[in-house]
Amino acid sequence: MSNSDLTSILLVLLLLVGLAQLLGYLFVKLRQPKVVGEILAGVLLGPALMGRLPFATKFMEAAEHQSQVLNFVYWLGLLLLMFLSGAETRQLFSRDERREVAWLAVVGTGAPFLLALMLGPWLIHPALAGPNGNRVSLIIILAVGVAVTSVPVVSKIFADLNILHTRFARLVLGVAVLEDIVLWLALAVATALAGKVRLNSSQIAFHLISTIGFFALGLTIVPRIVKRINKSRFNVLAKHSPVAYAIGVLLAYCVVAGALDVSVVFAAFLAGFAVVHKRRKLFSEALDAIAKVSFAFFIPAYFAIVGLKLDLVRGLSLGMIAAFLVGSCVAKILSVSLAGRFAGFRGLDLINLAITTNARGGPGIVLASVAFDAGIISPTFYTTLVLAAVLTSQMAGAWLDYVLRRGWPLLAPAAGSEPAIAAAESPTTA
Repeated sequence: MSNSDLTSILLVLLLLVGLAQLLGYLFVKLRQPKVVGEILAGVLLGPALMGRLPFATKFMEAAEHQSQVLNFVYWLGLLLLMFLSGAETRQLFSRDERREVAWLAVVGTGAPFLLALMLGPWLIHPALAGPNGNRVSLIIILAVGVAVTSVPVVSKIFADLNILHTRFARLVLGVAVLEDIVLWLALAVATALAGKVRLNSSQIAFHLISTIGFFALGLTIVPRIVKRINKSRFNVLAKHSPVAYAIGVLLAYCVVAGALDVSVVFAAFLAGFAVVHKRRKLFSEALDAIAKVSFAFFIPAYFAIVGLKLDLVRGLSLGMIAAFLVGSCVAKILSVSLAGRFAGFRGLDLINLAITTNARGGPGIVLASVAFDAGIISPTFYTTLVLAAVLTSQMAGAWLDYVLRRGWPLLAPAAGSEPAIAAAESPTTA
């Protein structure tokens, strides 16, 4: 790489990450999800706006010329996001709310997912399909897109509103984690089936078995093995350089997944799930260090490049966006409301739970990215899924901020639990 090439890629990364951080900060100040600002940075620097300006020709040429480097940064940011999301899953479950979480996860997620699977054959259209898309993979992507809930974005909204410690946050995040584990598996199956229409049944079966087997082992046996390795007195690397060891676990998972033709995105999630255990003192500082660097550079760069990939000129279909947004929101909100009633919630509780779990955020964008990179979906459907993820996350953040500002409870107090969040816990009015 020549000095001029290095300078051009550093300039592109400087503009992408710098504007992503700036707009992310601005959106946080406006009480909106930071991820919306990060994606908007890519949109502003992309063909939709900056690409139309004469003086921006050099930037667009540099971004196109250095596409391989940008793709590497994009994938590294995605893997780190999934790794850190997997590491958070062990901290979200509470035994006190198992019944409520079970109802919300099974009915609130299962109903829209199954509904989309049943209606999928009549809903999918050739305009949705990418070069590797087929009926089965497209139906699965559609169903996952309708049912998914964001763990990273929802947890960030809770942290910004200072409600991460509440029972409401525990319920929503517990449900979101269970949803994502099941839906990531469904997405992994869809990617395994992508472009496999003409392959024989044994080859398709191998992809499915390897994917499901990798997930099953990654959620059960392998974490126990990694836990023993973590605590082994012979594990010199974990003791003297826990950051390097944690990254090593991430890379090892991805290498094994790649060798088995399983998506490395899911491997990164399972690596984060495995590297953390109940006694996580050894790796708490290491994960915090990885998170600081990731959220400072790689993850904002990933979301900015997502925005850069959005073709809002040729790949925008207002009709498709409106149909998917309305249909998916209605299905998700009604399903969660029904699940909430079965779990014993009423009134405002149901509205708060339904609107919050409707936020697709990061996983919705990851879904779109993985499906698009696998050639399952078209650029137009990719844009639709990303915009739906952004809009539903913004809707959830705005609604929760409104509820807190009015002093309304997020959940009615349960018997024997802490009182519902009150106005005193609301963020101060700017």
